[in-house]
Amino acid sequence: MKALIIDDEKKARHVLHILVEENCPKITQIFEADDLISGVELIKKESPSIVFLDIEMPEHSGLEILNFIEKEVYNFEIIFTTAYSEYAIQAFQLSAIDYLLKPVRPSQVKEAVDKAIAFLGNTQINKRLAELKTSLQDSNFKKIGLPNADGIKFVNFTDIIMLEADGMYTNVSTTIDGSILVSKPLKFFVDILNDIKTFYRPHRSHLINLSYIKEYIKKDGGYIVMENDKTVSISNDKKEEFLTIVQNIG
Repeated sequence: MKALIIDDEKKARHVLHILVEENCPKITQIFEADDLISGVELIKKESPSIVFLDIEMPEHSGLEILNFIEKEVYNFEIIFTTAYSEYAIQAFQLSAIDYLLKPVRPSQVKEAVDKAIAFLGNTQINKRLAELKTSLQDSNFKKIGLPNADGIKFVNFTDIIMLEADGMYTNVSTTIDGSILVSKPLKFFVDILNDIKTFYRPHRSHLINLSYIKEYIKKDGGYIVMENDKTVSISNDKKEEFLTIVQNIG
């Protein structure tokens, strides 16, 4: 398996090269480029499976990569390397694009490469990059990328009814696409949806969209019925808070 590192900083390329060699045995060849255009030429010549791509480079940003590559060459996974802020990291997570935060750590590299290999063959990279660009340009995030068995489904926040923990997976119930099993734990969604005020966690196994509450039932200790008729328990320590919230909805 081939990999390509595109970064204008020679030291950054060297460090990442060593980390990939030491932690990713499935990668047998590593190429390097110091700008986007020469990197694109190497992609066309060597057909790498994984491209490590710096965002902030002279002349062309890494985000412009698909401006220089034809659709039929979209047969690789991108892992961005970035020193961006926490706000930008949320954009990467929502668009299901992987990233390495500088300074890069060995465990990050191994995890990112393993995830990229799992996505190979069903990348939808053009769609995911388009969502990433939109998110980076607009702090008012509207969509999230949900990795599933068929690829990645992009869903509007307003179409998510609830999320339910299923071990290291999460069942996401939506108004349009039904239930989607996502290869991420519930905590991942709790963290990145923290700033979206319509989402609330009434129980450690559930994250709900308050817009889709159908009914609150007092009996049996109290529970919530959602618009899709699924029931959600409420932790004892959340009942008072939840009742305060729902009394102020509307």
